[in-house]
Amino acid sequence: MPRGAPSPADLQVISELADQGMVVTVSQLESWRRAGLLPRHRRRGLGRGRGSVVDEVDPAVVAGAAVLARHLQQGRDRRLAVLAWFAEAGTPQPPGAETVPEPPMAAVRQALEWALRGSLSHRLLDAARSAAGQGEEGLDAFYTAAGRLLAAHPHRAAAHPALVRKALLTDEALPQAPNPRGMVHLVAAMGLGAQEVGPDALGEAFASWGMYGLGAKDWARILQAAERGEGPPVDWELLRQNADTLGPVRQAGDEELVRARTVAIGLRPFYALYTMHGLLMPDTPALAALRQRIDERGMGPLLDHLIGLDPSPRQFAEALTACLQPHLDELYEALMQQAAADPNIFHLSGDDTGAAGFMQAWLRALHEQTAAGQETG
Repeated sequence: MPRGAPSPADLQVISELADQGMVVTVSQLESWRRAGLLPRHRRRGLGRGRGSVVDEVDPAVVAGAAVLARHLQQGRDRRLAVLAWFAEAGTPQPPGAETVPEPPMAAVRQALEWALRGSLSHRLLDAARSAAGQGEEGLDAFYTAAGRLLAAHPHRAAAHPALVRKALLTDEALPQAPNPRGMVHLVAAMGLGAQEVGPDALGEAFASWGMYGLGAKDWARILQAAERGEGPPVDWELLRQNADTLGPVRQAGDEELVRARTVAIGLRPFYALYTMHGLLMPDTPALAALRQRIDERGMGPLLDHLIGLDPSPRQFAEALTACLQPHLDELYEALMQQAAADPNIFHLSGDDTGAAGFMQAWLRALHEQTAAGQETG
């Protein structure tokens, strides 16, 4: 074969991908191999001095190239494609669909660290750390920098679904979403120290996240009592440990990263059921029990911050990293156990039509709400 000529195996890969509607070139295949994303064809030796030959194209090469072709749109960073690939490989596929191969874990780790360094939370922490030790001036400088970052990257937040549902049913004003300034207070405590932020600001932070339904003054009193030794002590070391976003990824084994992916993806449907309660979805004992598992742990605001139903690769990286923590793994297991104990999530009492009747009831509720809104408007 002439030097530089494409191998028959690569031509076969390109042909198979073309049959799937994908255009891939020989140079792309070689570029993906050099980046460690695509294996080379397995070759069989022909004997001493006779070289080697590819007997047949490895299906793993075709499958890997197909995933990369799907996710590497023109101009997209290759590390974003790796994260999208890793997410797709862990997402349940419809019956009969081909299994998505796993990307190389070394590439996954590299992509995770790169995405985390560019995340809003990491940049906020960097700003807090750079202001450490500068007293009031440093604190003011951090809040100024944080304000600019939040303005450039608006934070998605939602009010508790039970409050949203109540407002819709009573024709009241919708509750305000959590103030992103609460997250800034927490980041300041991580980077500068809780003592620099103070109980009032931290109380505002916990309240803005809707934690356990307590207000800012309630939280401030609890934290002040802890400072005076009149209440349970607060382990601020845990807050400082959570400031290390890269360490957990570097320390986690491959199986731990795969498990965190399972948790991050597995929490999505539970989060959807939780939030849809605010959009007048019919309630059932099974749904109420799932929401209770989330609310009794005060995890609703955290899920709202982390879990996206169709997350970008960067959002997926942050969620996966958070799901390395035991409390999110425990929540996922509790929700899975609850769903197994009472699987009649979409079964309305007295209705034998199952999910179909459930959806009809939901559509009817939305239609009635829309009609009522038009009448009052």
